[in-house]
Amino acid sequence: MVDNVSAAGREQDEAAAPVEVASFTGTTLPSDDVCWEALCAHDARLDGLFFVAVKSTGIYCRATVCPARRPKRENCVFFKTAAEAEAAGFRPCLKCRPELAPGAPVAPDTENAVRCAAELIREGVGSARIAEVARELGLSERQLRRLFERAFGVTPATYRATCRLLLAKSLLTDTDLPVTRVAFACGFSSVRRFNDAFSQRYRMPPTHFRARAKEGAPRAAEGPIVLHVGYRPPYRFDILLDFLRKRAIEGVEAVEDGVYARVVRLDADGERPDAKPRIGWIQVVDEPARNRLALTVSPELFGDLPLVVARVRRLFDTDCVPAAVEAGLSDFYARVPASRHIPGVRLPCCFDSFEMAVRAILGQQITVKAAGTLAGRVARVFGTPAEVPNASLTTAFPPPEAFCTFDAAERLGELGVIGQRARAICALARGIVAGEIDLRPGADLGENARALAAIPGIGEWTVQYLLMRAYGYPDGFPSSDLGVREAFPNLNPRDIARLSEAWSPFRSYAVMSLWCAPHEEPPKKPATPRRKKKVAKEAEGSMRPTT
Repeated sequence: MVDNVSAAGREQDEAAAPVEVASFTGTTLPSDDVCWEALCAHDARLDGLFFVAVKSTGIYCRATVCPARRPKRENCVFFKTAAEAEAAGFRPCLKCRPELAPGAPVAPDTENAVRCAAELIREGVGSARIAEVARELGLSERQLRRLFERAFGVTPATYRATCRLLLAKSLLTDTDLPVTRVAFACGFSSVRRFNDAFSQRYRMPPTHFRARAKEGAPRAAEGPIVLHVGYRPPYRFDILLDFLRKRAIEGVEAVEDGVYARVVRLDADGERPDAKPRIGWIQVVDEPARNRLALTVSPELFGDLPLVVARVRRLFDTDCVPAAVEAGLSDFYARVPASRHIPGVRLPCCFDSFEMAVRAILGQQITVKAAGTLAGRVARVFGTPAEVPNASLTTAFPPPEAFCTFDAAERLGELGVIGQRARAICALARGIVAGEIDLRPGADLGENARALAAIPGIGEWTVQYLLMRAYGYPDGFPSSDLGVREAFPNLNPRDIARLSEAWSPFRSYAVMSLWCAPHEEPPKKPATPRRKKKVAKEAEGSMRPTT
């Protein structure tokens, strides 16, 4: 962002009026004047929601966090996404590193096909062919291009190219992976194409970034690498980590000393039928001083880095805009005790949607610890042993195909799984394998919610829970949940659902606030025989927030 600045620009920024964050979360940017005010405010809450390009330098930056001097107003051009800035001929700043900026949530009015296409491209920048993405969504390439340009301002191919190059820039700067391996990990078919793309887009060879990498960067040719994923403050990593710790599957996930670790299994997915799954591991820690997570990835997963990074972003909800959530839940916070107000609360999606769905079904009406133990038992029997440096991690969770055998339900029963839940797991697995159920974010929510609800053993609570965590849906709301009902004891679930309409589209975050906030237990009534019978009956038909 370095530019010739006026004397006023060289001085410390004056106190600026708070910027309306909601104006940056729509499909289009606000006016240039509003963007300039936000740039001058240096508000980290807006990081990644827009970018500033400087015409005199040809560089674009993370507008609100770049440490470089403020440019002249007349030299600034503002863009909604990094892809738009690069398509206009600007190259990324080497100081603020746009590749580390948190992503921007897709605007609510964006068509579902575009959401799904963006997810597919981000997860598979190496292998995602635009024609295949369009065909999977039932669109022509021309239709997808038109919809994508309307939502993101660039074509799908340009968006994919930006994702590839920014990931490559991150790998070149933060790791010591060989340039050849970086090229193939980011989807380039040859080193020559990789060099050409860098030279054309950034006007410098990839080795330039390698030369600027810090001395002592971890050797990655043989061992794991460390990448970084940015987020917007405030960020309650401690609460999110505690939520994941309570729901961790034994042998598959572990949360120890502020570190989340798990075994990762990535199946062939369209490759040769005889191809073996890639099994590796990741771990995630918080770096609060720099508003980012440090993601360690084992060598077995280097060929799937775009997918791994995309899933970690979802799991830890790094694309959330906390200020928008706060504003959207103002009515909710006014109705609940102050202990339920958690600035920076996140909605943890999941790393493996099928794994999380199985864990949710197994956890119905049993304790959190018992569910984790039972899920670990299922993983050991149906999954694959994994060799991981962390002694707590021993198993890769099985894919849906493992539960499609004729005796799968019987084998689950032998492990202690109740018959209806065993059959529900098998039915879910068959639906996924047959393509009748799609648990990926971006998939059609209404269609998949109906398909899930049609499975015996999956009720409305579980459907809403899966919408929240499998699809990352910010507006899921299980109104019959015990924790929700305890927060509004004088209302029935229907009235609670009606009341919650004012909190849309952030009701999932309201639920997370209720589940995660410390609160005192309500005084217990005397345990009369009639009272015991009533409590037992309620427990049979409701779900506690322990799944």
